[in-house]
Amino acid sequence: MADDRSDRVPSVVTNPEDFQAVLEKLNKIDEKIEFVNSEVAQRIGKKVGRDIGILYGAVAGIIMFLLYVLFLAPMLGI
Repeated sequence: MADDRSDRVPSVVTNPEDFQAVLEKLNKIDEKIEFVNSEVAQRIGKKVGRDIGILYGAVAGIIMFLLYVLFLAPMLGI
């Protein structure tokens, strides 16, 4: 007999106005959550972009230094 009760879907009768009010509140909460998630993702993207920029700058500097040491310095006799 207990198995029969677990298979049924519970049903509740509510006032449509109350139901709409709850849905509006849930929609506002959902919008706030999406906004916060997008702000967090944007901050993470800025940090990753900064790190990649630092890496590219270091690699470019090393390449310029090596080109100077290997090609330009011997020509100038330094």
